[in-house]
Amino acid sequence: MELEVNIAGLTLKNLLMTASGTYGYGFEYMPYIDPNTWGAIVTKGVSTVAWDGNKTPRVCETPSGMLNAIGLQNPGVESFLTQSMPFLNIYKKVPLIVNIVGKTIEEYAEVAKRLNNENRISAFELNISCPNVKEGGIAFGTDPVLVSAVISAVKAVTNKPLIVKLSPNVTSIAVIAIAAENAGADALTISNTLLGMAIDTKSRRPILANKVGGLSGPAIKPIVLRLVWEVYKAVDIPIIGVGGIMTADDALQFIMAGAKAIQIGTALFVNPDAPNEILRGICDFMEREGINNLNDIVGAAHL
Repeated sequence: MELEVNIAGLTLKNLLMTASGTYGYGFEYMPYIDPNTWGAIVTKGVSTVAWDGNKTPRVCETPSGMLNAIGLQNPGVESFLTQSMPFLNIYKKVPLIVNIVGKTIEEYAEVAKRLNNENRISAFELNISCPNVKEGGIAFGTDPVLVSAVISAVKAVTNKPLIVKLSPNVTSIAVIAIAAENAGADALTISNTLLGMAIDTKSRRPILANKVGGLSGPAIKPIVLRLVWEVYKAVDIPIIGVGGIMTADDALQFIMAGAKAIQIGTALFVNPDAPNEILRGICDFMEREGINNLNDIVGAAHL
């Protein structure tokens, strides 16, 4: 059975990718899963300089997922190169995609420019759900004009494929997706977390220090599945689905909605072996259904 997929010119041996922010920079999961399991590794976000992130508490479990308000804590691009890249260089057979974060358009471009000559890096994933300081806190990913601007700036400084991770917290994700495609995005990741919150009834205060956070896990799967469905009809570039994928059946639903690849995130916190279980389940489904190539069922629900 053929599980190989092509995303933005990259050949992945299978459709599984790590979801940025849930897998760290790879070595954190060494006791639990072989990095070679993945079709591609997507790193935690990298910024120009170190970010401390938000105050604690920053994570809160929910009945069907989790809230996080980490604040994109990361050591900065120079530390990433000296501390994380030596480990990631060991697993050269797995495409490496570096997630980039920034507070301004210039910061996104600066990180991409600094990393452009690193041959080990196969592509960049732009997290455009960060606050845009220059625009008074508006998130890049909610404004088609800003989406185009940040993509254009990064494309000007790198020749690597560009995957753009979209925010679900918009009126029409199709409009944002079209803007990203027109600006030169090579693929889209759909989607980031949904805004949510939790309150401690004893203290009568929000549980997260940031008050609101990003909701991930099974609770958001039906919503993100709908977003993938909508974007598949709106653009021609590949879609990477992410949001509450815990089982092979979840993954297959995303594929049939239009995703060529999927990312696993919250499931890793519950079951580090989830990627292997998902792959086995997909293979079992293909065998039962007489499907030889996974690509044959991408978008099948639209037919």
